Amino acid sequence: MKHEPPEVPRLPRPRRGPGRWTSFVAEPDPASSPVRGLHEQTNPTHRVRVEHDDHTLLIHLSGEDGGDWTTVAVDRNTRRWAIAQDRRQSDTAREAYRQLYEPDGPAPRRHTSGSRKSIAD
Repeated sequence: MKHEPPEVPRLPRPRRGPGRWTSFVAEPDPASSPVRGLHEQTNPTHRVRVEHDDHTLLIHLSGEDGGDWTTVAVDRNTRRWAIAQDRRQSDTAREAYRQLYEPDGPAPRRHTSGSRKSIAD
């Protein structure tokens, strides 16, 4: 079953002109730790990060200026999804997760290493 977004008016198509499709990039970590986030090459404050557990993928996208966040939560089994937007990444993660699952669904897990925080924080 396809999960449809709520009906909202479509945006006008962007004007054609300069600009090409490109990808987000990762900066190598000097401490050789795994790279956990990507950023736009010409705008390092525009970031994306993906995290997952056995049940859920969370895709976090910052605003163009680095503020505000959009999180997409995807159930790995069904591919159903939910989206939330707010000022803090942790708030959007919790809200997208809440929208996706019933209250007694799988509980989000905390990261156990270092000071990194996940959706349960």
